[in-house]
Amino acid sequence: MFVVIFGRLGCPFCVRAKDLSDKLKAKLDDFNYRYVDIHAEGVNKADLEKTIGKPVDSVPQIFVDQNHIGGFTDFEVYVKENLYLYE
Repeated sequence: MFVVIFGRLGCPFCVRAKDLSDKLKAKLDDFNYRYVDIHAEGVNKADLEKTIGKPVDSVPQIFVDQNHIGGFTDFEVYVKENLYLYE
């Protein structure tokens, strides 16, 4: 499983998404992720909306194996329902 997190500095839900991903990476051999700081990498809201296919109001925006999951809460639910490892 490969996760991409689009976030920004100072975003508490972005930090939580990274923390959860770090825990999953430590527990699962087949899990990896990339964190994309949208400001540092020049990604803007329009870019995210084009990729996702709908309006974007917040970050993080999270993709699992190139499928848009949503924000942190959606990612957390996805992990609970699909990985059975969430603590």
